[in-house]
Amino acid sequence: MSLLMTAILFAFIGAIVFSLIGLISGTDETAVMVPLTLLVVLLGAPPAAIFSFFMAAVLAKHLTHAVPTALMGIPGDTTAVPLIDHANTLRRMGMPHIALRKMLSGGIIGAFIALPTAVLLGQFLGQFADFFKSSAGIIFTIAAVLIAFFSQGRWVSVLMIIPFAFFIKSLDMISFSILDKHLAISFFLGIAIGPMFSDILIATSSSARRAIEKNEPKKYQLAPETNMWKGFFPNPLKILSGEQKLFTAITTFISSLTFVFSPVGMTSLMGEIVGSRTKGAYKKSTTSLAVMNGVTESTYIAETIIPLIAFGIPLSPVALGPASPLFNAPPVFTIDPVNNLHTYLTSWEFFLYGAIGLIVAALIAYPFTMNYARKASVLVMKFISQEAIVAMFIGLACLLAFHEGQVVGIVLTFTVAAVGGLLNRILGIGAGVQFMVFYASAWIMLTMFGI
Repeated sequence: MSLLMTAILFAFIGAIVFSLIGLISGTDETAVMVPLTLLVVLLGAPPAAIFSFFMAAVLAKHLTHAVPTALMGIPGDTTAVPLIDHANTLRRMGMPHIALRKMLSGGIIGAFIALPTAVLLGQFLGQFADFFKSSAGIIFTIAAVLIAFFSQGRWVSVLMIIPFAFFIKSLDMISFSILDKHLAISFFLGIAIGPMFSDILIATSSSARRAIEKNEPKKYQLAPETNMWKGFFPNPLKILSGEQKLFTAITTFISSLTFVFSPVGMTSLMGEIVGSRTKGAYKKSTTSLAVMNGVTESTYIAETIIPLIAFGIPLSPVALGPASPLFNAPPVFTIDPVNNLHTYLTSWEFFLYGAIGLIVAALIAYPFTMNYARKASVLVMKFISQEAIVAMFIGLACLLAFHEGQVVGIVLTFTVAAVGGLLNRILGIGAGVQFMVFYASAWIMLTMFGI
């Protein structure tokens, strides 16, 4: 099979799988994308196919996450949280289907603006790649401080950088003494599944369980399904007004350039800026939703592509989280020395195979969601257990951790998951901060303690 057909096949798989995952509310991007992307990498897929798979996964996930967000008023994933208020406004007006269409159309526009923008900026920044690679340790540390400061936890996130680095380095030294090799996959699997695993720990605690106990199941009201277009594939440019298309194009372009900031933060910021300049509850909510879902797509795509093309090391929140297997998945990909997609693909190939992933995902996820959102929501709510999804991804994490470090890898993964997950859930120290500290820990400990 030719490389082009292989890339299309993997994009198709990514689009199908993550279109379905996106329908399940509360699925964290890092927790679901890291294990599945790692699996694709470790199974030996060609670099171009891996990239197409990931790009299709990103777009598909962030299109279908609009379904639970708009129709049920519960965030489809972490980046959908800022959209909830505007989605609920339209639900109260009896127009959740309008919210859904605006979100989907904004996401499509944002994705296809972000791809060429990110490739061009990555090429430009590539001139400074040697500096970034030689100074990776201190850059990771500074970035950890900045991301921590601008995160939800803020000061506690900053204060916990050194203790968490000490914790990571200690586990690394213990595992090295047993296996005579450094583990990487097990660490970021632990950080990725941490929030899910912490929920399980809380549920098993007789004292902490009271905070999450529910006396009766939640009830959701779904609006009737209405189509206002002809054919199977509605034109996203006709769904949005001229002003909404302009705002979406401008904000997604800007957010594609700011690749070092949190996607959730940029989504909230751009939504607030546009919302404050739009009058009327209906117009404000529909415009903000289009813009914010467009920014969700653009940040994820740009924050993956720019560090890959320019540096080969993960210098963005997305690169440190969901996209981390594209940079570091030993023994296939490594960052020290740099031997990953940065090494194997040219800028033109990033554009070509990225476009394949986005086009395949758009052809699958966009019309599926626009035409069958309500039916899919009913099936998910009735027949798919949230607990089963959590168990599936934790099981996959066990498989990958065992592949890297046998029983030691599994124990290390769940140790990191327990500590990192509770820090995330209780103190608000996000996965992006934890990933950045993981990469900075070697330099921090060497500088402070000489180890």
